[in-house]
Amino acid sequence: MSITDPDLQRAVGEVSEPTLGRPLAELGMIRGATVSGDRGHVLVALPEALVADRVEVQRRVERAAGDLGLGGVDVEYVTMSPEEEAGVRRAVIGDPAATAGGEAHGHAEGRSVTFADPASRTRVLLIASGKGGVGKSSVTTNLATALAGRGHSTAIIDADVWGFSIPRMLGIDSPPGVIDQMIIPPEANGVKCISMGFFAAEDQPVIWRGPMLHKALEQFLTDVFWDEPDYLLIDLPPGTGDISLSLAQFLPRAEVIVVTTPQPAAQTVAQRAAYMAHKVKLTVRGVIENMSWFTGDDGKRYELFGSGGGEDLAAKLDVPLLGRIPLVPAIREGGDVGTPVVTARPDSEATAIFSEIARLLDEEYKPTLRYNEGLKLL
Repeated sequence: MSITDPDLQRAVGEVSEPTLGRPLAELGMIRGATVSGDRGHVLVALPEALVADRVEVQRRVERAAGDLGLGGVDVEYVTMSPEEEAGVRRAVIGDPAATAGGEAHGHAEGRSVTFADPASRTRVLLIASGKGGVGKSSVTTNLATALAGRGHSTAIIDADVWGFSIPRMLGIDSPPGVIDQMIIPPEANGVKCISMGFFAAEDQPVIWRGPMLHKALEQFLTDVFWDEPDYLLIDLPPGTGDISLSLAQFLPRAEVIVVTTPQPAAQTVAQRAAYMAHKVKLTVRGVIENMSWFTGDDGKRYELFGSGGGEDLAAKLDVPLLGRIPLVPAIREGGDVGTPVVTARPDSEATAIFSEIARLLDEEYKPTLRYNEGLKLL
């Protein structure tokens, strides 16, 4: 039985675009498909922001053509116009503001935060601390990488707008892409990320009042194409200020993980972040103690910052101590060069602990349904 042009068009139209995760035909990206002898020719249109996907698109189209029975396929690419990119956005998120005329619209005013919807399958984890300097961002980066290593689609919002560092720690060196003002987050080590660091120079201070911070966070949640990941981790700034309050408003189903260090003074300050979570009716899921010990060349453990702070805090909050992370140079080095220790040293003690924390969150400490003004995930 000979293979026809419609056969090839149908087969390659069902191929998923790697970043957007939708069939090429649904996105209007197949512009032609013809068969000559045992070879095919396919014309694919991509938005400029997805040019880097060409290699993977080529691989997937070749596989589809091979499964159809063709001996090979030539793939040609063209770049979409702004009007065509608006159609892609509509196909992906159904945003009526993305008009075919390509009118400027920013983010859709009044559009709800999908992560707040009880039907959303994304689990949102707010990584909080009472003060800076406890390694909260390195915990966020490595925990996200460990969750991705368990096969989960994972993303991070770097909401520490004054001390943004997640892109560097993840090893992301390219800015987000944009398709008709829909932001495509870059990805590294299996984790997608958006951060103020993409929009401000590393040495540039962000001097904003509360309303501007609130708006920026709203846009991170509504204008970025997250595609409903399994886990969304949000790296909060230290303390209990405007950003924490805004996120509590945007994400009433979020769970809080408090990061502290072992000394009593640090856990006392971290306790405030947990109490703020209780005040705004967010669930505190657990405590992570960072910099718990240092292992010397003699093999002995040295508790440089004291001991017991994480355990005491977990007991006061009546939540589990999810893990105690050692003070090791590899965590700091990995953060500096963009290779999280979970990726760079999979057999290390620190990686084993991050992996166990990910397992505990994944398997043992999950949200449960209980009745509270109707069924809500708490």
